[in-house]
Amino acid sequence: MTSTQQSLYDLAPLIEVMALGAAIALGPLAWVWWRGRGGTPVRRLQALTVLTLFLTFDLVMFGAFTRLTDSGLGCPDWPGCYGNASPVGAVAEISAAQQAMPTGPVTHGKAWVEMIHRYLATGVGVLIIVLTVGAWRQRGRTPALSPWWPTATLVWVCLQGAFGALTVTMKLFPAIVTLHLIGGLVLLVLLCVQAVRQTQMTQGVAPVALQGGLRWLLGGAAALVALQSVLGGWVSTNYAVLACTTFPQCQGSWWPDMAFAEGFQVWRALGVLQDGSHISFAALTAIHYVHRLAAYGVLLVLGLLVWRLARAGQLRDQARWLAGLSLLQFVTGLSNVVLDWPLVAAVLHTGGAAALIVVLTWALAASRTMAGTARAPSIPKRVSA
Repeated sequence: MTSTQQSLYDLAPLIEVMALGAAIALGPLAWVWWRGRGGTPVRRLQALTVLTLFLTFDLVMFGAFTRLTDSGLGCPDWPGCYGNASPVGAVAEISAAQQAMPTGPVTHGKAWVEMIHRYLATGVGVLIIVLTVGAWRQRGRTPALSPWWPTATLVWVCLQGAFGALTVTMKLFPAIVTLHLIGGLVLLVLLCVQAVRQTQMTQGVAPVALQGGLRWLLGGAAALVALQSVLGGWVSTNYAVLACTTFPQCQGSWWPDMAFAEGFQVWRALGVLQDGSHISFAALTAIHYVHRLAAYGVLLVLGLLVWRLARAGQLRDQARWLAGLSLLQFVTGLSNVVLDWPLVAAVLHTGGAAALIVVLTWALAASRTMAGTARAPSIPKRVSA
């Protein structure tokens, strides 16, 4: 391993970064303890799970902000910043990099954005550790509360941290950055399932019984939104948003020139192909247009799901959220195209996708497939004499 590679990982500030994350986590922990001081441990655990879900969603949004402001390499090493726990100790190095490239990846502002993202991620990790310990402590007292869900969440957040480190050390490798985004969405799913089930247990609410076809539609919609989120992440990590700046056509055509094999060559560095050549504009167009075409189908399925839920009179809250978020995704996606990728719209678009996944997970966890009705006994025909 070369000295350059060794410098990408400097574990000297790791303890300090973890301490800062623990300090951040003390605020939510103190709030949950104060609000639930008269309640049961299970209710406090449920409140902490909901709060951790909310903060993880905020973390995903801030991660989008970090990526969209080109701050992912604001500190080009991990876990600290030039071997320091904060940009304060790296002023000289950051200043030198900023002077060499004033609009480059390393500036004082970008360094702070990147490190704040790491502090918040560490704080969420501490909260998940507390959730895991609390669930195992309640294992014998509350059999219905499985400790394996928070344990799986803890394992996953550690993997997510590893992908965060690779995002920096592999210089925004598109596949790694996309996997890091997917990891954040999976983390939201894990926490949402726990929050819903714990809330049902503490409130004594049974899952809503849905007809088999409606529940299949709900699961299918969740799968399609997850796939669309992956495609959206691939658009963002390859900076392909502005490959098409008109709507509904792209580059004045309903079927522009596209290079699908290049666009969906997964394992390659940013901006180049596996053979070292630069990625073509046709490849970026293919990445963008596939995401756009898929969006039409996803919106149709979500519209059908909202209509079916409204008609059945079930999961009304989730149906309203799905309708509103679908509209938000359409507006922000269109704004990204025709308004030259404004930062607010871009961050909201990522947040809308994450929110859709949370609401669909909420709906799935809060429901079950209706049991089939028992077959009525046959009535023997009267036999004439």
